[in-house]
Amino acid sequence: MIIIVNGEAREITPGLTLSALLVEMQLTGRRIAVERNGEIVPKSSYAGTPVTPGDQIEIVVAVGGG
Repeated sequence: MIIIVNGEAREITPGLTLSALLVEMQLTGRRIAVERNGEIVPKSSYAGTPVTPGDQIEIVVAVGGG
């Protein structure tokens, strides 16, 4: 199944949730914001939000510095 992540096509296993996608992308434990098809997804909803064919996902990773 093909989705778009940060503007690039990505093939993923069908049936993934946002939470599983983040595990697959090795982004767990990081401060991130996720948008699915133009809408911000609350962190509390990642596990219950399915990723479907053609979804457009934007993931922003917070970077600290000084």
